Amino acid sequence: MKRYRVVAFDFDSRATTLSTEIQSTWEPQVQELWLENKRQVREGLIAQFGAREAETKIANFTELGPKPFSILAFHNRFSTEVRDSFVVGGYYPASAGACALGERILNHLILLLRDDFRHTDQYRHIYRKSSFDNWEVPISTLEAWGVLLPDAAAAFRHLATIRNRAIHFHPETDRNARSLALEANRLLDQAILAQFPVMGLQPWFIPEIAGESYIKREWQDHPFVRKVYLPNCLQVGPHHAVVSLLPQFRIQDRDDYPDVDISDEEFRMLRHRTAGV
Repeated sequence: MKRYRVVAFDFDSRATTLSTEIQSTWEPQVQELWLENKRQVREGLIAQFGAREAETKIANFTELGPKPFSILAFHNRFSTEVRDSFVVGGYYPASAGACALGERILNHLILLLRDDFRHTDQYRHIYRKSSFDNWEVPISTLEAWGVLLPDAAAAFRHLATIRNRAIHFHPETDRNARSLALEANRLLDQAILAQFPVMGLQPWFIPEIAGESYIKREWQDHPFVRKVYLPNCLQVGPHHAVVSLLPQFRIQDRDDYPDVDISDEEFRMLRHRTAGV
């Protein structure tokens, strides 16, 4: 009767706060609240990245946009470092880092999942290798295995073209390092949002339940979901309650659920009633 609820994730929405335009039609107290939020974000960024050329750093941070709302996997830590490089003006390290991280994600997925796909035609082409610098090999393999979704594959393929321009010598890189870095980071964000989101239209999610995210029963045993998503989940019944969010996500649940199997839609309806939606 239970389902896996996504509870471990990462995001940074401060760029959205900074880019939001305060409307004159808003109530005065709402405008004041937004002004205070913007002030606090700006002060936090100056403390984080330094006062020297602070306005440039804040502009870079804002233009980069919010950090993807994604599960905890093998991209979060390094994507933060790549984004920070862009903020402080390290544009070439930011573009090279985004490309290197894209390659690392693809390699990690292949090495993590390939033993689950021994029976496939693709396995014999990749089982002996420990890394892949030709991105098309892991991309097409992960697509064939039903792991990499179309939007993620498209973003990775586009990022591969940026990698060739950034890593191999091209004179124009000296002149467009910032725009190249911005494009690389946005493509990496697109790939992460498509493949590692907390919730959305990805086939492994039950349609959104009161702002909560759950894994479909039929996807629980899929190698990608089992190895990447389930470690970020708690198995809960439809009548559970959240006790705390910080410093640790804790829930309170019943221990007397009947030993019956229900459909995802039935779970969704029961959870909606519990949440009062």
